Parts: sequence; C-alpha cells; structure tokens
Amino acid sequence: MHVLTVSAVSDDAKFWNALKKAHSKLPKGAKWVLAVASKDGTQAVNVIVHDSVAGVREFFEASTGAYATTEYFEADAANAVGLPR
Repeated sequence: MHVLTVSAVSDDAKFWNALKKAHSKLPKGAKWVLAVASKDGTQAVNVIVHDSVAGVREFFEASTGAYATTEYFEADAANAVGLPR
C-alpha cells in the first residue's frame, strides 16, 4: 500500500537531515516514492510504500517525531494520478 505522511514541520533543517538518514534505514520491503516540502519548509508530504500505516508511523516517528507533527493515511491508489502501480 502507499502510505501518505503529511507533516507540519517545526525545524525544517533537522527534519530533512533526519529523513536523509532514515532513507538508508527503511524497513524491509519499504520503498520511498516521494519526499517534498513547501517552499517555506513548514509542510512536508512523503509517500512510502509499505505493508502497513502503523509500520510507516513507527519508522517515521522514530526519525522525525521531534521535528514535526505528522498525520498518516493509506492512499486511495485506485483514484490517484501519478502513483506507480
């Protein structure tokens, strides 16, 4: 499944540094599809393919929880535009 993370970022430099480090520690079977920020760095959206929302939440919070408040959703892939199948 595609899991969306939508983050309100409190410290963009630390958030993105943590994500760069986390990228090399993805859970087995996970794939990072997209990481993008608003121009001012206060918002971020990531799309990660994994077998559960809870697994992404656990992984993501361990890396970025101190620098952002994040919501997690399963994407509606059937109605998405641009997501790889």
